[in-house]
Amino acid sequence: QDISEDDRVYAAVSKALLSGKLRPGTPLRERALAEALACTRGTIRKVLARLGSEKKLVLEYNRGAFVPNPSIDDMRGIYRARRIVESGLVTTLFGQLSREQLATLRKHVQAEQRAFKEGRREDAIRLAGDFHLLLARMADSEELLSYIQRLVANTELYKALYDTVEAASCAPREHELIIEALAGPSLERALAVALEHLDELEQRVIAGAAAEQEVDLASLFAVTPSPHAGNGSTGSRKSSR
Repeated sequence: QDISEDDRVYAAVSKALLSGKLRPGTPLRERALAEALACTRGTIRKVLARLGSEKKLVLEYNRGAFVPNPSIDDMRGIYRARRIVESGLVTTLFGQLSREQLATLRKHVQAEQRAFKEGRREDAIRLAGDFHLLLARMADSEELLSYIQRLVANTELYKALYDTVEAASCAPREHELIIEALAGPSLERALAVALEHLDELEQRVIAGAAAEQEVDLASLFAVTPSPHAGNGSTGSRKSSR
């Protein structure tokens, strides 16, 4: 199926972001991207603006586009918002999903499982986020969907940057548990499963971010060995004068 130039470039940049290889604060230069993706700078400009509006990039006036570099407090705030919003979503959907909708959700989880097994990390992260968007669509509220899209866009990037492949691979099983819980018989159980899923995501991401942000003092203050080391010199020099 043919796709537009804008969509091709958007997909390529999105995939690069979800690979986790573009680290926080990395600048995305228009000229370099246009050359790498064989397109015009005008196309790059539109794609970067789109990604910025989706909160997947930070756009700074007269400086350009950058990979977000969220603080731990920023990330905690986004996960807090997701817990609040998705608690309402679970309450709305509980016991209301048709057999066809439950089958659609299970089919989506199977696609997630295949992506993880085949080592397609970017696709796996995207599909994991899409599971929550699929639930939001079933609530039939454009406003709710729009808000959850923004929150999920943020947390997808957090996972790409700070979650491990091994830990993230548990997402399909956790999503299966959510589907089972939504079918009944206990709303309390459904809420607990959904919130535990988000809590575990947050804990892994925060732990990964904290580890990356730690300053390696040993490396920072490493002293370059003196050229006189090992020859008995104390490092002092006699004046030649």
